[in-house]
Amino acid sequence: MSQFDLPIDQLRTYRSTSVEPEDFDAFWAKTLDETRAHPLGARFERVATGLTTVETYDVTFAGFDGQPVKGWFALPAGASEPLPVVVEFLGYGGGRGLPHTHLLWASAGFGHFVMDTRGQGSGWATGDTSDPVGSGPAASGFMTRGIESPDTYYYRRLFTDAVRAVEAARSHPLVDASRTAVTGGSQGGGITLAVAGLVGDLVAVAPDVPFLCDFPRATTLTDRMPYREIGNYLKAHRGRVQLVRDTLAYFDGVHFASRATAPALFSTALEDLTCPPSTVFAAFNAYAEEDKEIEVYDFNDHEGGGSFQQEAQLRWLPARLRRG
Repeated sequence: MSQFDLPIDQLRTYRSTSVEPEDFDAFWAKTLDETRAHPLGARFERVATGLTTVETYDVTFAGFDGQPVKGWFALPAGASEPLPVVVEFLGYGGGRGLPHTHLLWASAGFGHFVMDTRGQGSGWATGDTSDPVGSGPAASGFMTRGIESPDTYYYRRLFTDAVRAVEAARSHPLVDASRTAVTGGSQGGGITLAVAGLVGDLVAVAPDVPFLCDFPRATTLTDRMPYREIGNYLKAHRGRVQLVRDTLAYFDGVHFASRATAPALFSTALEDLTCPPSTVFAAFNAYAEEDKEIEVYDFNDHEGGGSFQQEAQLRWLPARLRRG
């Protein structure tokens, strides 16, 4: 594989053609207000893991429309004072998995809240959260579920769950709510950007090779799943191109990025056919906060920086959490 997207100098100035809906803010304010009418009801139940350096809790909280969402919450063993917290969102097809697979941020001395992903969790990691909402005809996967309207689109529910996950994490007595960061890779990176645009008092944001950005370019540039699910849907539903574009505009990471106020560390890979670098740079270049950085991996595909990016996050994120 070789680099296929714009040259790096053009990537650094590239802007998306995605058109922001006039009622974007009103749509999301109404969505969150409706969900917040339901009690958050966050429950933390200690679980035995066999680990001695972290304490882990099985979490349940009320997400979109009050529907139950699961998660894991980990703390350094013996923590007795409120700590900063890192809230993490997961990649496409995966669920929260097993608690011993989430050790990084608790091992670094922080609270770590991992949100399960509704309806997913049968791909590369197991999940425990159902999505009880149906949809009209859809292509295989999650990208076109309810895509006929922003009100019914799958990611309306998932992004709302993510905002509530931040609220659930902050509700724990050993969390310092004023020092909250969000992170995630691929789909988790796209969710991270949505939360960055919807929650105004975060101290750090770390989207890694983010998905769900610059839909107009992504859906016409790459044939790789999951973006191709949208193309497959439109291949069958030939008359719905504008309808789909109108729906996706409410969920484009570019528009959330333009509302973000927290420092950010992005990453992208120049051979990434799943989340093409121009789509990541579209969100990065739109990101409103001036304190932002992007790690570029020249010869990597969607694995991005992998453990090297984690190393970069371990240098960058703790300083902001401890400063908050």
